[in-house]
Amino acid sequence: MTEPRIVDRAAQPYVFIRRRVPMSRLGELVEVHGQVFGWLAEHDVPPAGAPFWKYNVIDMARELEIEVGVPTATVPTGDGEVRGGILPSGRYATAGHTGHPDELMEVTSRFLRWAETEGLQFDRADASDGDHWTSRLEIYETDPAEEPDLAKWHHTLAFRLT
Repeated sequence: MTEPRIVDRAAQPYVFIRRRVPMSRLGELVEVHGQVFGWLAEHDVPPAGAPFWKYNVIDMARELEIEVGVPTATVPTGDGEVRGGILPSGRYATAGHTGHPDELMEVTSRFLRWAETEGLQFDRADASDGDHWTSRLEIYETDPAEEPDLAKWHHTLAFRLT
């Protein structure tokens, strides 16, 4: 994990498909990237950045609500399962990681411990169905077509602060 830091992020339009899955089926979301990119190509909307997973609700024992998204220059209307939205601007805690995506759970745990040590407060709330996050992102910076070795992939964590 790279040294965590605090950055200001501008609002970012994006398109996404939202899914609710138990932790045991998280890997199924990988296929959703193709659906989102397919929609972008079909509608002549170019990506404006790296794809990401936005964790909306986390209940590790039951299920997670995740948006598989891709930044765009403007907010597309979307159709079917594909929706348009805007990632909120604000202060974000961020850290990078190079390695297999399977390592992200441990990297995220270290990142959360760092934030707690620093006294940072994330923009999130507890609810009966899990932890609700305003903007908790795993950004997949590496294009698999250019780098097939998962151990060399770069990811960025970006979690919005209060």
